[in-house]
Amino acid sequence: MNTFATDSTGRMLLARYYQAMLDKNADALADLYAEHAIHEFPLLSPFFPQRLDGRDAIRKHYAAVWGASPIRIVEMHEKAVYETQDPYTIIGEAEYTAEAQPTGTTFTLSFLVVLKTEGGLILHLRDYMDALGAAFALNRLSYVVDALAQRAR
Repeated sequence: MNTFATDSTGRMLLARYYQAMLDKNADALADLYAEHAIHEFPLLSPFFPQRLDGRDAIRKHYAAVWGASPIRIVEMHEKAVYETQDPYTIIGEAEYTAEAQPTGTTFTLSFLVVLKTEGGLILHLRDYMDALGAAFALNRLSYVVDALAQRAR
């Protein structure tokens, strides 16, 4: 069962963000963002750029990633929502149960997003996803090491 917060604008956007991720719907996800929004991946990952600038870049990135991903998100569970002193910023902590295809192996990954809103849309999102946990579950740790070594060159 998926349980999402639903009251404030930030909470509503967070719930819709989770649903778009669950559905792997890049259009629905990108439509949550302001045209000039920023989506950042602060944690080092060979799977994602560190920053996406603008709604179109967000749409293009997620369409490509989800189109090629060997992971299917089965369930998403909100763990906590944290209000901040800034009424336009909210923090969502969640985990998802995913299935590695084609093996069918299921695993759980945690993530945290810091979401800043403006005019009812996401202006800035910092996405702290457990990319290393995903690589481990997919038996791709050697790929991670190789990709990070290439990035360092």
